[in-house]
Amino acid sequence: MNEEIRLPQRRQIRQRRQKEFIRFCRRSRRRITALLAKLRQLREKWREPAQARRGRCFPESEHVAVQWVLFFRGSLPQISARLREWIMFRRKRRGHIFGRLRGRLDALRLHPAVFLGSAMVIAATAAALSFYTIGTAVTYAGADMGAVSSEKIAGAAVSGVEEATSRALGSRYVIDPDLITSRKALVARRDVESQEDLEARLAEEAGLIDYGYVLYVDGAPVAATPFPGALEELLEQMKIGYVTPNTVECRFVEKVEIRQEYVAREYMMNLGYIAELINDTKSGEVTYTVVAGDTYYGVAGKYDLTLSELMDMNPGYDVNLLHVGDVLTVSKAVPYLTVVDVERQSYMQDIPYDVTYQDDDTMYKGEYRVLSPGVYGKADVTAYVTYVNGTETGRQVVSSTTLSEPVTELQARGTKERPSWLPTGVFRWPCRGVITSYFGYRNTGIPGASTYHRGLDIANGYGTTIYASDGGTVSHSGWMGGYGYLVIIDHGNGYQTYYGHNSSLLVSVGQHVYQGQAIARLGSTGVSNGNHCHFGIMYSGTFVNPLNYLH
Repeated sequence: MNEEIRLPQRRQIRQRRQKEFIRFCRRSRRRITALLAKLRQLREKWREPAQARRGRCFPESEHVAVQWVLFFRGSLPQISARLREWIMFRRKRRGHIFGRLRGRLDALRLHPAVFLGSAMVIAATAAALSFYTIGTAVTYAGADMGAVSSEKIAGAAVSGVEEATSRALGSRYVIDPDLITSRKALVARRDVESQEDLEARLAEEAGLIDYGYVLYVDGAPVAATPFPGALEELLEQMKIGYVTPNTVECRFVEKVEIRQEYVAREYMMNLGYIAELINDTKSGEVTYTVVAGDTYYGVAGKYDLTLSELMDMNPGYDVNLLHVGDVLTVSKAVPYLTVVDVERQSYMQDIPYDVTYQDDDTMYKGEYRVLSPGVYGKADVTAYVTYVNGTETGRQVVSSTTLSEPVTELQARGTKERPSWLPTGVFRWPCRGVITSYFGYRNTGIPGASTYHRGLDIANGYGTTIYASDGGTVSHSGWMGGYGYLVIIDHGNGYQTYYGHNSSLLVSVGQHVYQGQAIARLGSTGVSNGNHCHFGIMYSGTFVNPLNYLH
């Protein structure tokens, strides 16, 4: 693995040196070409006087350089005579010196074998110097790190590793001077390494950092690999999962960078782990602001949570009370990378119709009946739709062409005074208290208690007042098996509400009750192990979860 890490670095160094050599050769060729052109120009200028002489004309020129050439040319006979005299003088003097030296050598009378041996020593020395050189051998914790050309380069390599390690670890790091040694040594020229090679060996031996390609997300390192181009390919593959034929832009919300540098060894990992990591989540918090009509069950279901999971993430909240504007935590993790995909979409869109009203004194206030149904219009729309990790977050309409106009709807509107006992269609809590048993399967351990609970158990003190959840007509008021003393209200719109285990009843069968009217007192009659109100909602003959209806 370590050898695989060094090979790309050496290959890059060789490629860089080859490119520099090619650029040097190109520059040299251009310079030589320019020099030859200048020499040809000078040759033409030089030939002009000769041509003039052949034409028996006095050589002359207005060019300053040619004038100097003609001057020196006319002075050549005198210069050559002076030069011959000086050469003869030097020869005589050299002959005198060599003569004295030859005499001294003759006086020594050395054996020819001495000359042969000296020649062999000189040749061997020259050969050795051509293959070997004096370098600096470096060791770390007793391990050979190779050799460099000088002590200065060795020191620079050590400093480079210390700086890179300090930067990668985020704290000052110094190589123990007792672990690293350097000494002068005779080394083969081919074994002399560069400063970069020595740094790579030292970093590998220290075992704290590695050199590779590092993925940064919002300025923080996430993972690293020694393979060039691998991280770019992973990021592109991640985007491809969101790209469609209509995509006009696909990018990351976070600032994503890939740097080639030393990094703490803990970040170096297999490409499969990196792919899993960047597709996973990191610690973070996602919140939801409560709006009108929200319930804890509804919010939990919206984010694929159970009620207990939602309440665990929001300690201090009361499951019975939810206010508009409350901010609930719905996730403790956020994605490492957020992919934004912008698509250009064309589609048919309904144009909403207006509604007009006609008063009807045979209907109660708040009641409406369609007399003439409205018809939606049609429009051809082109829009830029923004998706974040596959979820639509915005839609910008760039053009809309109306194909058909909408038709207004006519409705009858009731004006007759509405009795207080008529249902509103909205259910209120029957009493205050603590929910001790929710809707659904359960195991209470109480003999006779159902395993499938068809309502909510709301515990409170004995005698607590119980109120009608909505207006309607009392269809049952009395004892009913495991329910004990039970009140059933028929709301006339397909809904019925049940109020069980009461200690006393305040209404009778056939009586009209309005929303919020006292109908019973809380108790523990029937199959019960404590004071509480069993509250159930039935719709079209089937019990439903009250938490989805209570406000």
